Amino acid sequence: MNNNGENKTTNEQKYPVLSKVNYPSDIKQMDVAELKQLCKDIREYLVDTISEIGGHFGGGLGTVELTVAVHKVFNTPYDLVVWDTGHQAYPHKILTGRKEALKRIRKFGGISGFLKRTESEYDAFGAGHATTSISAALGMAVGRDLNNESNRKVIAIIGDGAMTGGMAYEAMNNSGVLKSDLIVVLNDNRMSIAPNVWQISNYFTEMISHPDYNKFKAQIWDLTGKLDAFGDRLRKIAARLESGIKAVVTPGMLFEALGFRYFGPVNGHNLHQLIRIFEHVKTLKGPILIHAITEKGKGYKPAEGHIQRLHASTPFDKLTGKAYKKEGAPPAYTTIFGNALVEIVKQNPKVVGITGAMPDGTGLDILQKEFPKNYFDVGIAEEHAVTFAAGLATQGIIPVVAIYSTFLQRAFDQIIHDVALQKLHVVFVMDRAGLVGADGPTHHGAFDVSYLRFIPGMVIMAPKDEAELRNMLYTAVEYKKGPIALRYPRGSALGVEVKPGFEKIEIGKAETLKSGDDVALLAFGSMVNYAMIASEKLEAQGIHAEVINMRFAKPLDTNLLDDVSTRFKKIVTLEENSIIGGFGSGILEYFAEKNYKNDLLRIGLPDKFVDHGTQEELHKMLGIDPDGIVNQVIHFIEIKKSKEEVSV
Repeated sequence: MNNNGENKTTNEQKYPVLSKVNYPSDIKQMDVAELKQLCKDIREYLVDTISEIGGHFGGGLGTVELTVAVHKVFNTPYDLVVWDTGHQAYPHKILTGRKEALKRIRKFGGISGFLKRTESEYDAFGAGHATTSISAALGMAVGRDLNNESNRKVIAIIGDGAMTGGMAYEAMNNSGVLKSDLIVVLNDNRMSIAPNVWQISNYFTEMISHPDYNKFKAQIWDLTGKLDAFGDRLRKIAARLESGIKAVVTPGMLFEALGFRYFGPVNGHNLHQLIRIFEHVKTLKGPILIHAITEKGKGYKPAEGHIQRLHASTPFDKLTGKAYKKEGAPPAYTTIFGNALVEIVKQNPKVVGITGAMPDGTGLDILQKEFPKNYFDVGIAEEHAVTFAAGLATQGIIPVVAIYSTFLQRAFDQIIHDVALQKLHVVFVMDRAGLVGADGPTHHGAFDVSYLRFIPGMVIMAPKDEAELRNMLYTAVEYKKGPIALRYPRGSALGVEVKPGFEKIEIGKAETLKSGDDVALLAFGSMVNYAMIASEKLEAQGIHAEVINMRFAKPLDTNLLDDVSTRFKKIVTLEENSIIGGFGSGILEYFAEKNYKNDLLRIGLPDKFVDHGTQEELHKMLGIDPDGIVNQVIHFIEIKKSKEEVSV
């Protein structure tokens, strides 16, 4: 037997039902017993695959039964399923033609770790940032109504964490007003429901979701509507009775107040119950909310016992759940920041840290442990985080808002209106600035310099290494004139010596790291190290490059720029931000204002969304790694030389 035959036999033995399933159509005729085995197979396949390659893990383990039930009951992809982010959607990918592709998920050239419309017709809406599903699903439901496709179902699946975001409630409020047919599934993997409540609520949910009950209710409603005042009184009594029962046995009154019919809580791992409730509610009209209780990391002991439920992981040992350690790697920038902030809070207790449900990801978990009163987690609510910080700043508190670059985009208006306009001292710390790697375009921090640079009074800086990161954070906290932003990349720092204590950096002051006379490399943040490496490679080819650590994208060191403009004909700017509106654009604008005639090359991220891969792979692909910089600089110099020769 050839290898393909051996692999097929192995898969059939290890995943007996999953080996027969490639698309949702393959599970339509399966009974509950076979579907339960499918769920077991999916979990096993997830553990086997993600332990080898890494990825988001715990959320998908918790949604296996939910995913199987949705694809069993609904006619996907005609019926539209909208997932909120992709953390919980790995089982969905497995069931929708991407089972084998999962082995290359988040890899360069492989499938995305999130939902992506161009990847599959089953991905009804792209999702990387949380809290978008209900808004998108409502738009689809209204679009369906306008297209007269009344038999088409729309289902939004949103995690409990995403329900901390205001956008979810804006969408639910609008859903209640529009009254379009829409099913929202709340995947709640945190709330604990006592056993006695479970039994009552399961019985009650089964009763009020049943078609016969709803048909009877509609008939009674029509009848009482014909009885004038007496009928109105009966209606009020009936409504109070139903609401009273729901208030006692369910936590759904808020959703009811927003115009949704609430069903739950239901056991999100009881496949039989999930299938029955989906079958019942798909015939109902108007907005429906099903509250499913799930366990993140379900079915895998190391995840079930893990504080983060192995939300995301690099490759790990399947037996222990522990990630394989990289020996000798310097600490991550995230850790450098977290420890530095704790040191600063020790010196100044008026400094506080704010995160949007990402304490570990931003390093604020270190502050949480050391100074819990100085730590605030506002949930997935970036807009609120920024205005909350603005309020703190009015009272003499110094808020450090630690949010990934890509997520801070969500609070753009609040940065302008609530912070900058009032010249409030809020420190924005943007982790994951630049290309983040495997999470791809939804998570790349490609635009923060561009969207912050034109805000009046904003200061923007980026460190060349971990020592400078510490000093920039201290400088930002000590800055009293208004908002100030600090960006740094994902991953390990450079491993430079970090001296105890802090030094304040002069705002808008650059530093020359290496002298040269052929070309000036003006580098910002993460590109400084690349510029130094590139300068050595250029030196080997007889090109003497001056390397300048610009430190600040705003304000620029104009005194240094004036000097550079007189000494160099050819100048190159380097940044890990969009080439449009970024650091290099600021240099170009200044030169235009001063009417300088230097030749200027801007190196940065292109005017397109960059796909996923390792940071090294993406840097090389885009030509912003040291070799790419060398090639671009040589080409730039040669092109300019040839043009000058022609003009002579």
